[in-house]
Amino acid sequence: MSSVMVVPQAGDAALRDELLAHLDEQLVAARRLLQVVLDQGVAIRRRDVRAVVELTGALQAELGRRAQLEAVRAALLRRAGARLGIEAASLTLAQLESVMDDSSAERAHALSSELRGLLEVIQREHYCNRALMSQELAFLDHLLALAGLGGQTGYGAGGDRVARSAAQATGHRVLDVEV
Repeated sequence: MSSVMVVPQAGDAALRDELLAHLDEQLVAARRLLQVVLDQGVAIRRRDVRAVVELTGALQAELGRRAQLEAVRAALLRRAGARLGIEAASLTLAQLESVMDDSSAERAHALSSELRGLLEVIQREHYCNRALMSQELAFLDHLLALAGLGGQTGYGAGGDRVARSAAQATGHRVLDVEV
């Protein structure tokens, strides 16, 4: 698959196996992360605050696991880069495939493609969740401002946020007096 000519060396099979195992681990972690992000989107749409908070904790835990996987990935790339005489930061999948047999190289390519696709879906869903949360929080700010409890912001006629008091936003003043 690669145009780089590499003479097999001792340790290439071990490096290949570790690279493939690592790609498998990355996929498992990405699938878990995607599930958390999707579940969080459902909870946001249901306005289930408790579930959103719990899933935010689960999201943070998954991101911590991904940080550990990234450390392993960096170490593997350093080893592979040293083996190939290439800086780890500039190492490509095609160059990694040069230390693999054709079957392993095809598997690595397929796993890498699947991982990239999953990460794109995760990113898109996470941005969607962030937008939904932003809308929910802006609406809550608006309601609190109308009630005179949340500061001095409200919505203008065009839907944009403007600094106004609750009385200015509603045109009403309320006096709640207990006698």
